[in-house]
Amino acid sequence: MDAERPELPPQVALLWGRRGPARRGRTSGLSVEAITQAAIRIADAEGLGAVSMARVAAELHSAPMSLYRHVDSKDELLLLMSDAALEGAPELAGADWRERLTSWAYAVLACFRRHPWYREIPISGPPVGPRNLEWFDRALAALADTGLPEGEKVLVVTGLMPVVHGQARLSIDLAAGYEADPEAFGAGFAHALATVVDPARYPALSRVIASGVFGPGGPGGEDTPPEGYDDFGPEFAFALSCYLDGVAAFIARTTSQR
Repeated sequence: MDAERPELPPQVALLWGRRGPARRGRTSGLSVEAITQAAIRIADAEGLGAVSMARVAAELHSAPMSLYRHVDSKDELLLLMSDAALEGAPELAGADWRERLTSWAYAVLACFRRHPWYREIPISGPPVGPRNLEWFDRALAALADTGLPEGEKVLVVTGLMPVVHGQARLSIDLAAGYEADPEAFGAGFAHALATVVDPARYPALSRVIASGVFGPGGPGGEDTPPEGYDDFGPEFAFALSCYLDGVAAFIARTTSQR
């Protein structure tokens, strides 16, 4: 090894396929990629809670111990899933940085729709996997013509991530909640609020209720659709627009001072 280049951290080496050959043992025909894809299939069909080393081994018709020749633990498996599930980052369409970042944000949202379990993956550090870095690179490239210094571009992108992830989590969780208890939404929600909210204690909320924002249907005063609550639209668009308005002001202020 080159003395000038330190050894890669174990997680980085794993994600980039640089950890070395599988541990010695009987040849099983397994690979890190096959194990990861099997885990993703299980999570897509049954949720993240169904993913275990034993369950993945059964999916691959292998003994559980054979997986450990390639993946040390479930935590490592979740790390691999968090990168592989992103698929390829799209080329961003748009005439300016705002359109390109909007395209990026909706592409991330589409990933959450394809893999709802993704919102449950813990974020314990910066992106280091090849696909995570590809998405990060696309978002940074969207800001290429803004005149921002490189450090500020990173701040803009890392600030956008929780907006997208948070709205995706909220929408997916609400969809699951609607499926479990439709009466808690729409007219049922509006009626419950009107019944329990005391104007003397909650004056601002009472004015909102009286205005019809929450009823007779769901958010926005519209009836919640009978097929379920799956709204990635108005709330996400509003949150994204507000964030990008702030970015636009930040760009104008930063570049005018140079």
